[in-house]
Amino acid sequence: MTRNIDDLNPYDHYVVQRYLHKPFLIDELKFDLRIYVYVCGIDPLRVYMYEEGLCRLSTVKYQPPNHSNLSNLYMHLTNYAINKFHKDYEKNKTSNSDDTGHKRSLTYTMKYI
Repeated sequence: MTRNIDDLNPYDHYVVQRYLHKPFLIDELKFDLRIYVYVCGIDPLRVYMYEEGLCRLSTVKYQPPNHSNLSNLYMHLTNYAINKFHKDYEKNKTSNSDDTGHKRSLTYTMKYI
């Protein structure tokens, strides 16, 4: 993560996104939603949304970014590929326990919100 575009190497690969300064949190953790859609027509527009999706949570409680925590990817990013390596990462044991763990159902998340 960086606050300065001059820190970036133009030959590297990056994920670029606008950072929310006051994100909505679940259990004090940042999260994102993975919603699956199928676009089957453009004119007229026809889009189907699958009834279920995922909520992916970070593994470290959120604090606003500052110089001491800016490099803590487990706090600021929700990517499974990163968070699965954290010692506190919790897998869901069953589909019935979608209110625990760092991957939760869209159904649970919508009820939470």
